[in-house]
Amino acid sequence: MNEETVRNWIRKAENDLKIGKDEMSVGDPVTDMVCFHMQQCVEKYLKAFLIFHGKEYPKTHRIAVLVGLCSQIDPEFQTLMDWEVDRLSRYATTLRYGEEFYTPSLEETREAIELAEKTKAFVLTRLKEKGFAPNG
Repeated sequence: MNEETVRNWIRKAENDLKIGKDEMSVGDPVTDMVCFHMQQCVEKYLKAFLIFHGKEYPKTHRIAVLVGLCSQIDPEFQTLMDWEVDRLSRYATTLRYGEEFYTPSLEETREAIELAEKTKAFVLTRLKEKGFAPNG
């Protein structure tokens, strides 16, 4: 496992979270893009955890698939499914490629940010418990 690679994934996840939160501070936020970045944030945190443990992962935007792989390493990851974090998966493709033009509400977008922040805290805690220092 290359710790610098894990840190790079975490930095990318942080950038997705920052972009989304920054966008929410403007007068008329583009909620579909915020939700997309929250899905990307969660996906990258989960992939960082898998990389830390030397596990390969499929090319997928399905959060449930990634949570399942993480759960094979640490069963506590099923907690994320209790939070319904997989509902973020639809933002990876439907909002960008779907034929229907769906715009998430502000409340739905705030919930997506909350899920991303909870996932971030959860994954970082698990990594730190295994001796990983996110800041090097």
